[in-house]
Amino acid sequence: MQPGFLLAASILATVLGIALLEDGVCRAPDGKNGSPGVPGRDGRPGQKGDVGEPGRAALSSSIKGPKGDAGEPGSPGPPGMRGPPGLPGPQGMPGVPGPPGQKGQAGNALEHPRPAFSASRLAPPRAGTTVVFDRIITNEENSYSPQTGKFTCRIPGLYYFSFQVVSSGDLCLSIAKNGQGLVSFCDHNSRGILQVNSGSSVLSLAVGDHVSLTTNPAQGSSIYSGSEADSVFSGFLVSPETA
Repeated sequence: MQPGFLLAASILATVLGIALLEDGVCRAPDGKNGSPGVPGRDGRPGQKGDVGEPGRAALSSSIKGPKGDAGEPGSPGPPGMRGPPGLPGPQGMPGVPGPPGQKGQAGNALEHPRPAFSASRLAPPRAGTTVVFDRIITNEENSYSPQTGKFTCRIPGLYYFSFQVVSSGDLCLSIAKNGQGLVSFCDHNSRGILQVNSGSSVLSLAVGDHVSLTTNPAQGSSIYSGSEADSVFSGFLVSPETA
C-alpha cells in the first residue's frame, strides 16, 4: 500500500472524529464532581464607606454609652488660695566670712574727759564721819572737792576707788556712795603703833552720785595726822557708760 494513501486515510479519520464529537453523535458521559479545593486567601481591604446617618435619640437618659477618649487639656485655672506657712527648716551652715571692713579713723583720748583724782591729808577740816583729804595731788575734771572730801560723778560709768590711811589705834573705814557705806575695812591696833588701813572697790556711778570715805566712831576712828606718813584717797573712771 502506498505511504501517501495511508496519510490521507489518517487525516480523513481525524476530521470525521471531530465532526462526530461536535454533533453529539458519539459523546462520553460527564464525570463525578471533584473534591472541594482549599479556601483561598482573604482579599484586600475595601475602601472606607460613607458616613452613616445620625442615630435616633436614646429612649432613657439612664443608659450610658461607653466612655469616650480623653479630650484635649483645658486652659490653666486661676491660682488657688495661699496655704499656711510650713515648719521652719533646719539651720543652714554658717556663711563664708565677709571681707574685712575699712580701717576706722584713729581716736583721740584727749577728746573724752577722764575724771581722776588723788588727795592726801594735811590739815583737813572736820566734816562729821566723812574723812576729808584736803591736799590735792591730782584732780582731773575737778570732780573731787577738798573741802567736803566727796567725789561727784559727771560722766556715768565704772569707777575705781582706793585708800591707804595711817592710824595709831583702832580704825574702821567704809567707801560710801551717796552716804551709804558699801564696803568696810577695819584694823584693830592695840599696840598704838602706826599701821596702814587700806581698801578698794569698783563702783557703777550715775551722773550726780558722790563717793566718799567715812569712819565708824563706835568701832574706831583713830587717823594719824603728822609728817611721818601720808594718808591718800584716790579714784578714776575705768569705763564710761555706752549709749
